[in-house]
Amino acid sequence: MKLVSFSIADGKVRPGFLLEETGVVFDLSPSGFATTLDVIEHGKVPTMAAIKLPLDQVKLHAPLLNPPRVFAIGLNYRDHAVEAKMAIPTTPVVFFKLQSAIIGPGAAIVLPKASTQPDYEAEFAFVIGKGGYRIPAREWREHVYGYTLLNDVSARDVQFATSQWTMAKSFPTFCPMGPAIVTADEIPDPHNLAISLTIDGVIHQSSNTRELVFKIPELIEYLSSITPLLPGDIVSTGTPGGVGMGRTPKRWLRPGETVTITVEGIGSLTNPVVAE
Repeated sequence: MKLVSFSIADGKVRPGFLLEETGVVFDLSPSGFATTLDVIEHGKVPTMAAIKLPLDQVKLHAPLLNPPRVFAIGLNYRDHAVEAKMAIPTTPVVFFKLQSAIIGPGAAIVLPKASTQPDYEAEFAFVIGKGGYRIPAREWREHVYGYTLLNDVSARDVQFATSQWTMAKSFPTFCPMGPAIVTADEIPDPHNLAISLTIDGVIHQSSNTRELVFKIPELIEYLSSITPLLPGDIVSTGTPGGVGMGRTPKRWLRPGETVTITVEGIGSLTNPVVAE
């Protein structure tokens, strides 16, 4: 199943399930769910509501607009650590993206005047279903609700002016996400998925989640050893090589471009780029 947030003519954002093969969105709001976070906290896939809406009559938003937290993992592909001229980490490098940065498919990435080095990062993310504290790695499947796509847009000049990365990663629109959260039962092995990013159709990143340094079991165990994980927490697992700062010459995002991230089995996320 694909969990989505959508709106119709009245503009109110509702939770639903998307069936792409039939082009239908099932509206879950009549079942008492106000947001997709409500659905995730419910813990089970609810019985589908009777209201069916054609996909071409709805607007998709980021599938989870109000996550408790967005954890992001840095340097979690070996080739990205190498191109960043940083050591391959022995402990997960964790920072946050603020909720205010989240946008959905089709929404514009707005390049801020405060940065001259805006970069792209294709990422595969997982969403916590059942929360917990000090979760053993072997129990990771019990705590994953599903998977989505995320673009960890980054202002590199702001990022490397300090040792803390969260602010450079959290300008408005710097967290494109979606278009759906694919429930975990649909993805037998999340550690063998092709991931890629194109700009105007040209491939800039291409890898596979099997190249992750720290995989989902290790990330869940590590994060939950420090803070209890909550239903709806998003963990973005890091980006492979090919980002703009790793290229010669460096390649920053430019207004007028279109960025598309694709992860096998999850879908594609496309966002245009504009200037502030």
